[in-house]
Parts: sequence; structure tokens; C-alpha cells
Amino acid sequence: MASHSGLMTIMDRAARKAGPRLRRDFNEVQQLQVSRKGPADFVSMADQRAEQTLYEELSRARPDWGFLMEERGEVAGDPNKPRFIVDPLDGTTNFLHGIPHFAISIAVEEPMPNGKREITSGLIYQPITDEAFWAEKGRGAWVQEQRLRVSARRDLADSLIATGIPFLGHGNFVEWSRIFGAIAPEVAGIRRMGSAALDLAWVAAGRYDGYWESALQPWDVAAGLLLVKEAGGFVTDFRGGDRMMERSEFLAANDALQSRLHKLLAGALR
Repeated sequence: MASHSGLMTIMDRAARKAGPRLRRDFNEVQQLQVSRKGPADFVSMADQRAEQTLYEELSRARPDWGFLMEERGEVAGDPNKPRFIVDPLDGTTNFLHGIPHFAISIAVEEPMPNGKREITSGLIYQPITDEAFWAEKGRGAWVQEQRLRVSARRDLADSLIATGIPFLGHGNFVEWSRIFGAIAPEVAGIRRMGSAALDLAWVAAGRYDGYWESALQPWDVAAGLLLVKEAGGFVTDFRGGDRMMERSEFLAANDALQSRLHKLLAGALR
């Protein structure tokens, strides 16, 4: 059994305060599906309301910390203190279409003595299933009180891999198609579920065996990257390096599959 730190308790409480409102809004958006006006404006309101709740809860507990948030952008805090990285609704398109697969993502990024910043806490909360995936640096990854480990599969032929697919105005279609063409014939299946945060949480939980995606924002992946690492997995950029955020390239899996996927990916990008 794992006990939350005080900080994780604050993050969990904030997510669980925003979650019920998102659930209610989601039920309304399912009704709006049939209206001619369409639910797009309503969803952006749901997004903003959730972000406001998270901002109020987190800033009340840590008033001198900064924020990086999807809707309101960067909110300056004490530069010597950590900051929160928040996505109030990851999986907006699913939400918009009445698909019950979306999450709240909260990460903490701390300044390090070497001048760099590092993600040290992460929480991904799925309001529909009431699952809280969380990790703290050096303390492992968990869903509720159950320890998470990445999948132990060693063969690509048995593996289920997640990805994101480029869409209108977003992503590199040619690059993605080449990677898909290299990986798909080698694996048991590929899934595109529409929430990068949950994709990474599910890699940490061993539900997916691996994951790749590019053109993501820090708030999409910050918490999920820590979850995968703390669950014993590996995350690199497409070249096998650690410049994931800089390049906006993310490849995650256990040690055996990471190296195999990386070879396929590198071959596709030559």
C-alpha cells in the first residue's frame, strides 16, 4: 500500500473536485450531440471550468507556485519554486463526440541544482472510471493503492501498441505513415484512443505494451512520462535520446520492446 505525500493529496483532491463537474458536462454534451448547434462551444466552457477549479484548488494550497496550463498558458510564480503543469481535459475530441475516454492531467516540475527542471510528481485522473494514476519520483507508480508495472512482454508479435494519428492541421502525415507501416506488420495490434495522458498511464499499467506519438504539448505528457518511468518503463525521443520535450517525440515501452520499437522507428525515418 502506498501513502500519498501531502503534495499528491493536494493534486488528487483538486482532480476529484474538477471530475464530477466534467462528468456532468459530459452527460450534457451527449444530449447536445443531437442538436444542430453542436457542442463545441459547450466543451470549451467545460474545459475552462475544469481548469478554473484546478487552478483555484492548487494555487490555494501552493500560492507561490507557477502554472503552465492548456487554456490560460503560463502563470508566473516564484522561479525558485516548482510549478504545476495542467491539462484540464485531455481527450477533448472524445468528450465532444460523447466518447467516455478523457482525463485530467496534473504534473509538478521542480527546479534542480543543475539549473534544469524535472517532473517529480504526476497524476492522471479518469473521471468516468474514477481511476487515479499517480507517481512520485523514486516512489513508484500507482493506480489508487495498487502498484503499477509496465508490461513484461518481450515479443512484438504479442504486443498491443498505442499511438496518436495526425489530423486536420496537426502532425506530420508522411512521417506517421512510414512509422505505422514499419510497426503495424510486427505487432498484435495498434490502438488510437484519443488521449495521450491515458495512453501513457495505460503503458505504465501494462495495458498497452508500447506507445509512440509526436507533436504533443508538455501538458499532454508531463504526468504520463513520469508514470511510465516509475512503473519501470523507458521513454525516449524517436532517435533514442532524452530530448522528448524539445523534439516533441515520445516513444514509451519496457526495456525489451523499447529497443525493438526504436529500431523499427529509426529504420522508417531514414
